[in-house]
Formats: sequence, C-alpha cells, structure tokens
Amino acid sequence: MGLNVFNTLSRSVEPFVPLDPDGKKVGIYCCGPTVHDFAHIGNFRTFVFADVVRRYLTFRGFNVNHVMNITDVEDKIIRRVNESGKSLSEYTNEFEKAFFKDLKTLGCLMPDEQPHATKFIGPIIKLIKKLEKNGIAYSTGDGSVYFSIEKYRKAGNQYGQLLNLNLDEMRPGERVSNDEYEKESVADFALWKSRVPEDGEVFWNSPWGEGRPGWHIECSAMSMELLGPSFDLHLGGEDLVFPHHEDEIAQSEGACMHSNGKKFVKYWMHGAHLLVEGKKMSKSLGNFFTLRDLLAKGFDGREVRYLMISAHYRETFNFTLDNLEGAKTAMSRIDECTAKLHELTLGQTAEPVNDSPLISGFTEAMDNDLNVSAAWAAVFDWVRDTNRKLTSSGLDSAAAATELANWEQINSVLGIKSREAKAPAEILVLAEQRQAARKAKDFARSDQIRDELANQGWIIEDTPNGPRVKRG
Repeated sequence: MGLNVFNTLSRSVEPFVPLDPDGKKVGIYCCGPTVHDFAHIGNFRTFVFADVVRRYLTFRGFNVNHVMNITDVEDKIIRRVNESGKSLSEYTNEFEKAFFKDLKTLGCLMPDEQPHATKFIGPIIKLIKKLEKNGIAYSTGDGSVYFSIEKYRKAGNQYGQLLNLNLDEMRPGERVSNDEYEKESVADFALWKSRVPEDGEVFWNSPWGEGRPGWHIECSAMSMELLGPSFDLHLGGEDLVFPHHEDEIAQSEGACMHSNGKKFVKYWMHGAHLLVEGKKMSKSLGNFFTLRDLLAKGFDGREVRYLMISAHYRETFNFTLDNLEGAKTAMSRIDECTAKLHELTLGQTAEPVNDSPLISGFTEAMDNDLNVSAAWAAVFDWVRDTNRKLTSSGLDSAAAATELANWEQINSVLGIKSREAKAPAEILVLAEQRQAARKAKDFARSDQIRDELANQGWIIEDTPNGPRVKRG
C-alpha cells in the first residue's frame, strides 16, 4: 500500500511521495525547542512524534535527513537573560544541554543537524533582503523590517494555506513586533527588530542597523539553507500552524525561491495538544510536569515515551499519572516476553520475516497515517500469541530467534529501550545460595534469601531451564 499521511496543507490523507526523483531521499524539518527553560512534557510529545516519523521513514527504506533547529534568541530568552545577568550563550547552553539529555532519556535519535538561530544570522539577513527586493518587506524609521501581508497577497500569493482564514473578518493591518501575537490578528510581522535598550548585548549588525531577527524568519532561513528551497516534510505541534508556520510559508515563497509549481514544503504534519489530568497544563493547576518531575516520581523515560506514542498523533491526548502506571504494566509484558525469547534462543540469531503477522500488522497500521494505536494492538497480539507458544513449548531456539528479530525490527520505530535484565554480581550470588539451599532442602534459608532479594527489587522465577533472576 505504501505510506499515507495527513497533510495539513491539503487537509487530507495523501500518499507520501518524496521530491527526490529516485524516491529515496527525504528532508524533514521539525521546529525545535526554545531554550529559555526546561522543556515540559507537552513539548516532548511533539519531539517524540517527530522521532517516530523519522524512524518510520527509515524503516520504510527512505534515506532521511532530519533537521531540528534550536531557537536560542527570541523575546522570552532575552527577558530571561536580562533577569539572570548571564550572557546569551551562558543562559541558553544550560537549557540546551538539559533538552538533549531529556531527548536521550526518551529514546529519541539525535537529529542529523541541529542549527542554532544565532549561527544563521547571515542567511537570515540574506532572506530578508530578498523579500525587501521583491517589495514584500519594508523597513521602518527605527531600523526594523516587517513583512507586508497586503503586498504579499497583491503579488498573487495566498496567505492562509494551512488553515482557512477569513481575512476580511480578522483584525487586519496591525504591525506586530512580538514574536508571538494574537491569533485573531492578520498582522505585518517583524523580520528584523531594531535594537532597543531592553535587548542589552543581544544584537547583530545588519544593513538596517543593530538588531536581531524575528522568530518566524529564523526557521525559514535555517530550513532552506540546510534542506533547500523546497523539501519534503515539516513537523510541529498544532499550536504552531498559525501564525508561525503560515508565516514561514509566506516568507519562504514570497522570496520567490520556488519554481515549477513547487511549494516551500510538500507535506506538513502537526501533532495535537497534550492535556494533563484532563486539563491544559498549567503551573497554577499543579499539573505542569517536566521530564525531570516524572523521573523523580519513579517513572522512567521509556514509560513516558510509550505513553506519548500510545495514541494517534492527531488526537488530543490526556496524560495522567495513572496512565503512566499502566505504561509500567505494558512495558513489563513486553519485557517478560522478550526476556523469555532471549533465554530460549541459546545465543542464536535470525533475520526478521517481513510477512510475519507482527511486522505486516505493524506496517499496515503505520502506513495508515502512522496509526500507532493499531500498531500497538499488533504488538500486544504478538505478545499474547508468543506467550502461548512459550507456555506450550511451541517454539524452538530458531523460532525464538526469529520472533525476537521481528520484535527488534519494529522496535527500531517504537524506540522502546530494553530494561537492563542482567542482575549485578551480588544478586546472582544470592540467587545461587538460594538454589543451593533448595537442593539441601533448607527451605527456611531459601525463603529468607528470596525475601532479601525482594527487598532489593529482585525476584526469582523458576523455569524449566532453571531459576531466572528478574526485576520485581
């Protein structure tokens, strides 16, 4: 069937066909973090979603170039820099390092490229000059430069490609210098902001004087510099559709860098909001969580990841602590099954079988606009059926190796890290002492060791192949 995705640009599900004439190379851009604070779990739903898209494209045989920017200069950052007394780089580096540490904890692959806005000032200025030359951007007396919605439309361009905008009813014509502005407004927005006292030492020289870029122009410049004037796929949260992504399209296509009917981006995919305990996340409601908060409550990164990808990316998802407890149970079911398969393989390896029920069911679900809910159903059907075969001795070592290879093949997309199964040496010594006590029929000592292991978070499971130590 091939991969089909919902394209925000067309408001419909479309076959995914790359721009590459050979159909192999795929360029994707995901709006990355604004490093003014620790990222919260709502942010990470988008980044985990992007990771799954990237992994699935690779699974389907595409050669993916994944770009995710780092916004290290914008309004909120400058306010925080002034409050902290640190330099711009000192302030943003702390949160950038924390972000990538969290990304790793959640099992995400590192993007192939991570451009920083502050390192792309030259390309940003070049793009603004192009817009100015085309009569779509204009400068003001204070040395700022704005994008003109009216001139863009008069040049035959459509403003409102990602969503239907009634430009006659929306509040028109205001000039907005803020990076984020009211969504009922269709406003000329800042491409370059002249330096003001509140900016402190955060400024660069430009043809219009000292200043800094607006937020929207940063992504246009970075994405086109690294992926070309037209690329395949742009990802982000649904909150970025307007104005940020709409303004990206206007800036990029307004610069007349496209030809032969090509768009700035062929496919746009947006992830839905994440609710926490049924409500919008808010510090005042006490339902605002960073990943660090969840780790401190005893959860681990793979449980959080599982919960974030347990529902379809276009569904508003309710994230609860109870659901995280359920994620623990789900992960335990997979751990138990794969651990038994590992044990049964006796060191044998095998190649995955692509027409197996697991891989074919998983692929059919994911090809349908990344229907991860149906994909997980295929996984847990496999767990159930495999456990039945294990219980009835219906698998030999070769078959177990094949089943394990099938799981690892689809887990290259799911990205669920295996829990460390090997017990430390002191735990293994206790397990051996318990086994010796059982052989000597010293059941009191055997029970004592069992309780001691349990207190340390380990249990012993007696199997046909002998005792197995595992996490409790």
